Amino acid sequence: MSTDQNPLFADTPSQEPLAARMRPRTLDEFIGQDHIMGQGRLLRRAIQADMLSSLIFAGPPGTGKTTLAMVIANTTRSRFASLNAVLSGVKEVRAEIETAREQMTLHGRRTILFVDEVHRWNKAQQDALLPWVENGTVILIGATTENPFFEVNAALVSRSRIFQLRPLSADELRRVVEHALADPVRGYGSLRVRLAADALDHLIAVADGDARSLLNALQLAVETGTAQFPPPHGTEIRVSLEAAEESIQRKALLYDREGDYHYDTISAFIKSLRGSDPDAALYWMARMVAAGEDPRYILRRMLISAAEDVGMADPNALQVVEAAARAYDRVGLPEGQFHLAQAALYLATCPKSNSALGYFDARAAVEKERSRDVPRHLRDASRDRQGFGHGEGYLYPHAYRDHWVAQAYLPRQLQGRLFYSPSQQGYEARIATEVQRRRELQLALVAEDADDQEILTFSPPDSERERWLLRAAAARSAVLHDIRERVLAAAELRRHERVLVAGVGADVLVWEALRRTPEGLVAALANDRAHAERISSQASRLEALQRPLVCLAGPSRLLPAPDCAESELWPDRFEALLGRNLLQKQSDRIAALTEIRALCTPGSGRVVLAETVAHAGSRLSELFGHALSTGQRRLLAEAERAVYEDASNPMVNWDLSDVRHWFDRAGLEQAGHEQIAHTSRRTVPPAELQRWLLDESGRLGAALRSRSDETDLQQMAATMIRALPAEGVDWKTTVAVVWGVVRA
Repeated sequence: MSTDQNPLFADTPSQEPLAARMRPRTLDEFIGQDHIMGQGRLLRRAIQADMLSSLIFAGPPGTGKTTLAMVIANTTRSRFASLNAVLSGVKEVRAEIETAREQMTLHGRRTILFVDEVHRWNKAQQDALLPWVENGTVILIGATTENPFFEVNAALVSRSRIFQLRPLSADELRRVVEHALADPVRGYGSLRVRLAADALDHLIAVADGDARSLLNALQLAVETGTAQFPPPHGTEIRVSLEAAEESIQRKALLYDREGDYHYDTISAFIKSLRGSDPDAALYWMARMVAAGEDPRYILRRMLISAAEDVGMADPNALQVVEAAARAYDRVGLPEGQFHLAQAALYLATCPKSNSALGYFDARAAVEKERSRDVPRHLRDASRDRQGFGHGEGYLYPHAYRDHWVAQAYLPRQLQGRLFYSPSQQGYEARIATEVQRRRELQLALVAEDADDQEILTFSPPDSERERWLLRAAAARSAVLHDIRERVLAAAELRRHERVLVAGVGADVLVWEALRRTPEGLVAALANDRAHAERISSQASRLEALQRPLVCLAGPSRLLPAPDCAESELWPDRFEALLGRNLLQKQSDRIAALTEIRALCTPGSGRVVLAETVAHAGSRLSELFGHALSTGQRRLLAEAERAVYEDASNPMVNWDLSDVRHWFDRAGLEQAGHEQIAHTSRRTVPPAELQRWLLDESGRLGAALRSRSDETDLQQMAATMIRALPAEGVDWKTTVAVVWGVVRA
């Protein structure tokens, strides 16, 4: 091929590829990466000022990593050295370090060491650089197509600024082509090249953000577009769509079966299945197959997804994927892609449930807690039934209606622990109610088991089992959600405001208040240490500056205890105070509200309180009256009336008109109020019901005891327990939400 007919190659005796010839030499020639190289960006300013620190450039091929290093080499006054990690090792590193030390000692000149494909070095090779980067002998610039946080020594990463380069956009690639066609020395500016618009579009589309791939394809299309190259002077070179398609027929997919692209793409695929997006699932799977991924690996991941993400919502999913895997083994590629596609489409379109993760909760209980004995009635009876009574008391389910009978299967110390939570999706939605009902029956049976010393007739009201029973009905969460939404709507919080949250169970308000005041502050007063620890544990997942202040309430219930570590950060005033059952047990409500007013900004501070209206809730005489005799029903109704009409009881001796009076006397301008009632399905444990009726330390128990004797009360309790429905009762809860503004 002659070079005397055209000056194109006069100054390029090496006849480098077009991509190498067109590599930008200055900042102004650099195209793309505006997020790090645009005017005023940190990296551009550092290069212009020659004030570089160690850098790592990470990104796909053809995005400008090596080019940026060359631009720095042409700009800096420092000595610039370059190594390729594929071709060099510790010996070459030591040689460069020695030269760098001499330059610094003799001439006071820094050395910038560029290491291309730095991820190719092993840990020992990367460690050889560390002390010299640490003491400033060299400034490292590393380039990698991998994730530096996984593939580069953590110590080097911690001492470097990391810049992520993105694939070039279509407009940026178009500018690359235009420069190559216009440059008369390094490009084709001295030739008459006519590149068809559709040919350019094809080159850009298939290059897929890779400038090197684009220039290589352009070079092939131009230099094969005539019978000889360079052509005679004045000859036009036409590049048609057909020529462009021949020069770059297929995208070079970014995929490394051992690297980030492998893990990122399979992650995108699985998340698309989990997110029920069949289009995205097919796209990511096609991308993996086209890049040469083993379809068996994809099928193995789908087998995991069928259990992890679909699970009991559609038990057939596991069978479908397993059948597709067997079919692929028999058919292979290319027809086996139909089986891959069918499995992916099934997983992407079927209902989802991750309830199988309950296994890992059970596993954690096994690993972290003390070993529990197998209950006696579940032990093997074939060997020592006579001697130790193993297996005695076991109820054979098949001997009962529906092949099920209520009995305990967990160790007694774990009764009430919840590992499996059925979703409301697909098949699982159909079994969820039955699972729930059977649980309630089993726990009710355990509570009445006189032989189990752990299950006490009068167990503490906050026992783990009964807490679970009280929250077992899903509608309970709807009550809390409604209270939270109404309180926050009335508060009208602004992003920068300081908010105090206090009261019994007020943590339901903390997290939404925190979300609505990202530039403000949320302080939470907890009623007990367990409450404070629960909030702090949830907050530990947030960055320190985003966490709420959490303190135990002091004697006043509205100020932190003196020993609270965060009390020094506690503001004197708040723009809003949100309370839940804050006045519930206060004998002097006006004094409490006056204290609240003092904590809020005068003239603009808002107070929003959600208080349970106890006397407007459900009454046992209404729920169980149908099962009682006339005398028993009258007795229970009279006792309840005495409790709920007790003027000395701050839990019940008020209504909304009283709250308006309290607000006015305390210097609060009431802005609004509403009373909301919810009815939810609630399971009443027999032990709880028995305590309400018979424990004379409680108000209802004392009222009943003053009106009847022990025998009659025991009989009434037994009748009501027998009448307890397994599915629970419709329990009414009434809450008053009141809000106002602090007067100036």
